[in-house]
Amino acid sequence: MEKALHFDDAKKGVLYGLFLFASYAFPLFGGWLGDNVLGQLKTIRIGAMMMAVGYVSLALSSAENHVLFYLGLALIASGTGIFKVNISVLCGNLYRAKPQLRDAGFNIYYMGVNVGATLGPAVATILGIIFDDYRISFWAAAMGMCLSLIIMQFGQKNLIEVDTNQSTTWHSETPIGTMDPKEFRQRIWTLCALFFIAALFWVPFYQNGMALTLFADRSTVAYKFLRPETYLIFNAFFILVLTPPLLALFSRLRKSSREPSTPVKIFLGLLIMGFAMFIMAVASWMGGNADTPIMSPMWLINCYLVITLAEILISPMGQSYVSKVAPPKIQGIMMGGWFASTALGSLSSGIFGSFYSRLSHEQYFMLLSWLSVFAAVLVLLFMKNLKRFAN
Repeated sequence: MEKALHFDDAKKGVLYGLFLFASYAFPLFGGWLGDNVLGQLKTIRIGAMMMAVGYVSLALSSAENHVLFYLGLALIASGTGIFKVNISVLCGNLYRAKPQLRDAGFNIYYMGVNVGATLGPAVATILGIIFDDYRISFWAAAMGMCLSLIIMQFGQKNLIEVDTNQSTTWHSETPIGTMDPKEFRQRIWTLCALFFIAALFWVPFYQNGMALTLFADRSTVAYKFLRPETYLIFNAFFILVLTPPLLALFSRLRKSSREPSTPVKIFLGLLIMGFAMFIMAVASWMGGNADTPIMSPMWLINCYLVITLAEILISPMGQSYVSKVAPPKIQGIMMGGWFASTALGSLSSGIFGSFYSRLSHEQYFMLLSWLSVFAAVLVLLFMKNLKRFAN
């Protein structure tokens, strides 16, 4: 946006915020589409095609043609929204016969997502260096989406029976119409409470694009190989490193019937996020709350390690919980609600980020720490209801 389209910082910030918000708000529509109109598989295909066309549009955009740029962003944001929510629904449906493995399934799925999150920027960087043209990265992304469609086509026979619209057994095995109206409402309200709590979690989490990057840029010793934006890679890297041992730990606990319930994992994740923000508050205090590059990179690296541990206990577990609790007829819409909470949290994170220069850095991060602890307390208050539908 800066080098090719010559957008200023304000315009870039607005576009980034709107794009992020749309990507996480659009799943509400995508969930409805998958539940009531097309089914999950067809909706996923449409989302993938929209993203592919969107990347092509970005590749063809230029400083003289902003229309294709905006069209590309719109297609990618909306395509992503209807794509990922239905993928999550299918993932949950795969474990309807073995619900005790659903948490682990979502952990594996989440790790796969982050393999892509790690490889994507790396491939884009390499292609940019080789060809010295940012458009090549967009063409590569479009090809990647086409490849995903081909892979899905070959593997769809294993997914048809968990597509709520195409399955021949789903509706007979899932008594949609027999759920008591009172229980239906209780499940919805329980999920709404979880969505609110999740939105609070995403406020500190999305400081990775705001306060943590500013701390890296202004308060951390700079190295040639460790630039401010480089720290973002640690999140995806730590997900790949931490997920397997966590899966092994929970598997071992499950065998002895000691595995924490999904709500308890979410509670622990919120406390851990509070600790991550506390680390940054201590770092800020030790650095004199100054925008002077004197702090060791290890403060940020350790912070990202703790943040990632919290994320693993929140994001895939939240999706798993929605898959367990959502009434079958509106699973997609409720999963869309989970992503909408991410949209609300990311938007709130940006608003909160405006206070980074108004407060001392220590105060800023301590507020985020207390916000996470407050969210954890809310989980405790709702724990009885959250556990009621967790199994």
